[in-house]
Amino acid sequence: DGVGTKLKLAIDYARHDGVGQDLVAMCVNDVLVTGAEAFLFLDYYATGKLDVDVAERVIKGIAKGCELAGCALAGGETAEMPGFYSDGEYDLAGFSVGVVEKSKIIDGSNVAVGNKIIGLPSSGPHSNGYSLIRKVLEQAGVTPNEDLLDDLLAPTRIYVKAVRKLLASVTVNAMVHITGGGFYENIPRVLVDPQHAALLDLDSWQRPEVFSWLQQAGNISDEEMLTTFNCGLGLLLIVDEHVCGAAVDALIALGEQPRVVGEIVSAGTAAGPGQQVFC
Repeated sequence: DGVGTKLKLAIDYARHDGVGQDLVAMCVNDVLVTGAEAFLFLDYYATGKLDVDVAERVIKGIAKGCELAGCALAGGETAEMPGFYSDGEYDLAGFSVGVVEKSKIIDGSNVAVGNKIIGLPSSGPHSNGYSLIRKVLEQAGVTPNEDLLDDLLAPTRIYVKAVRKLLASVTVNAMVHITGGGFYENIPRVLVDPQHAALLDLDSWQRPEVFSWLQQAGNISDEEMLTTFNCGLGLLLIVDEHVCGAAVDALIALGEQPRVVGEIVSAGTAAGPGQQVFC
């Protein structure tokens, strides 16, 4: 995976320290939702002419991400390609290897009507929707100040350690990493049974202010927001109703701020006010 066009914003404003964590997070969070434990990460850093100071800042971020995920930075590749990248530009890619016992793979097959959906907060847009974000900034004629840059370029949260500890005591039927495609594309991936749908109460969690600002500045519809952004929830966990309380308590004890944000319903269920159905 990569960091996407968030890199363009980071390069334009010399904010190189967090994108390495973004790179790791995109991979290890995806590995996590299968129930696997990431144990190895490799990176690829490509640029026209190597700027050692910039590369060092990026790689420190990668190392921090690996530490947060509990996996080893086993190696990587640095490529100089003069004429291919403009001055000061670089691109990142990476991949992670994880392991899980076959009997413990989480694939959504145990999801059932009545299951509760627990959301874990994001740190902001994470690494998705930045082509739209940059377009909003351009069309609004906004040069972001330091506070807005902090919000837009906050590193993607890595959920590995807390969720891995949760899995040791609570059965989780499915997990959803809200990345590209937002809620509309990621939630259906774990709904194995076509008779199931996910009903979310959109008022059950607090969206970070940056999403309200983007929606207003860009005149973005609610549907487009939910298609493009995580809107404040980076990871969803689907659990049996009878273990929901224990899961929430365990996550709080692990330093998380979980919210019960919805449930699994039968396909065709109508959404009420402030709700949305995903199937």
